[in-house]
Amino acid sequence: MRLSRSLHVWKMGTVNYLEALKLQEKLVSERKAQKIGDTLLCLQHPPTYTLGKRRTEHNLLISESELRNIGALLHYTERGGDITYHGPGQAVLYPILALREIGLGARKYVEQLELTMIELASLYGVKASAGEKGETGVWVGDGKIGAIGVRISGGITSHGLAFNIDPDLNYFKHIVPCGIADKRVTSLRKETGTVLLTEDVVHDQLISCFARLLGFSDLIWRGNGLSSETKDL
Repeated sequence: MRLSRSLHVWKMGTVNYLEALKLQEKLVSERKAQKIGDTLLCLQHPPTYTLGKRRTEHNLLISESELRNIGALLHYTERGGDITYHGPGQAVLYPILALREIGLGARKYVEQLELTMIELASLYGVKASAGEKGETGVWVGDGKIGAIGVRISGGITSHGLAFNIDPDLNYFKHIVPCGIADKRVTSLRKETGTVLLTEDVVHDQLISCFARLLGFSDLIWRGNGLSSETKDL
């Protein structure tokens, strides 16, 4: 009989990028020390551009002063991947997991993140797939619908994925998304052409896809009020 594995899920609403980064660092430290179990942060950010550890500033197409004019921030991170955008209408998952305990290597873990977004898109009749060689993330044709950038330190994951539900796609015009030129960015709303369920419902669906694919059957939900509720998948 397969053992039940628990996942602590924090639904956090809109969170400043630096605040979320500091929380991830704290949780990674606690997970390494085995003070907490596997944890998943689900949130969205105010308009924010982030660069990965390769520091590819040339893929930011406007100046920092112009960024301020459009109400966006720029942050440098230690995750993998290139420049990306986070903002309202986008679901972000930051898993804090001990990979060895769930029997995954780095490549397989990234594949599971891709499958999480592919499965969510399929719930709405959208056929998505992992990118071709050199194309990170998840795509619908030549349109990128989901980005991935992870960090693994001491076997513990942080950062994660961002799935476009219905963001303002104009923000992507100011960057070369994930360093891949001549490709468009798309969203679930654009691909379906219909009014979607509430963002909260789509976030829950994304969490459920993630938990099932990673083998978590016992979800312990923790909202902004920090109260907990246990649910079985």
